[in-house]
This record gives sequence, C-alpha cells and structure tokens, in this order.
Amino acid sequence: MVPSNPAEVIIQGVTRDGRTFRPSDWAERLAGVMSSFRPGGAQPGSHLSYSPWCIPTVIDEVKCVIVNRELRNHEPMAWDFVMNFAKDNALKVSEGRFEK
Repeated sequence: MVPSNPAEVIIQGVTRDGRTFRPSDWAERLAGVMSSFRPGGAQPGSHLSYSPWCIPTVIDEVKCVIVNRELRNHEPMAWDFVMNFAKDNALKVSEGRFEK
C-alpha cells in the first residue's frame, strides 16, 4: 500500500501519449537547474552537485527525476517550477512509485 502522501514524486521521461521525452539529457538539465535548492540553502560549490530534493535517475530504462516533497515546503516556487515543467511537457508523474 502506498501512503496517501508519499515523500516523493517521480517525473518520468515519457509523455502521456507514450513518446520518449527529448532531449535525452533533460533529467540532468532539470536537476542541474534545481541544484541550489537544498536543505540549508545554497552553499559555495553547491552548483557542482544535485540537490537531494531533485535527483535524476533511470528506472526501468526510463530517464526520471525524483522530486522530494520537502522542496515544496522549503521552496514553493521551485516546486511549482518542476511540477509545471512536467505539466507543460505532458510528462507522466507518479506519486512515489514508478508506473509503466
């Protein structure tokens, strides 16, 4: 059973109509933009690593970005940016689990 409010959402690199999202490095680009949003705020050199709140990954050969809900609590505008990116590009978003 999945909790009613899982700690993460997963943005999948697949559009709602089943097409693979391009460019192929979209997940790394999105996570890179979000790198300064992290617990304790941006620190010197924080742009050199991904935020623990927005991590690119591959699940079942599909590029994804795992977004922790803590981002919404600490940086609501950054949360809106990521969620609007998924919405504007018609990407599949799952609540804390990967759906094929």
